[in-house]
Amino acid sequence: MKISTYKKFNFKFLLTAFLLLSFSLSSCSKKVRFITSQVVPAAQGYTKISRDDNKNYAIEIEIENLAESTRLQPPKAVYVVWLETANNGTKNLGQLKSSSGFFTSGLTGTLEAVTPFKPKRVFITAEDRSNLDYPGSQAVLSTKTF
Repeated sequence: MKISTYKKFNFKFLLTAFLLLSFSLSSCSKKVRFITSQVVPAAQGYTKISRDDNKNYAIEIEIENLAESTRLQPPKAVYVVWLETANNGTKNLGQLKSSSGFFTSGLTGTLEAVTPFKPKRVFITAEDRSNLDYPGSQAVLSTKTF
């Protein structure tokens, strides 16, 4: 009788642990794709948003097939990532780090940032400099509102 009681307890414990782990992992991150751009149609990518232990939002962005900002019309110096929030306006997350790979000529862009503001939408603009308070008019990529 002790063995069957132990097996029932062990099974319930493992099932509960599995469900809690599954729920916590699935609810922690959200992956949102960028809409196809009119400015750089070949560019595609996503943003991944999750909460960290301090209740901040960790944001990871990956873009492929990005045109160099100096080849845009008009030419710009950098790509800047912006976060639209529900209550706190638009925030500059930083400059998109771009590079081309060894096996491909396509330009990739990445950014990892942490913010206390709840994201509503993420978008990327082409700018003359990265330390701006407000985005310019040349939006390159954008997500839908989430």
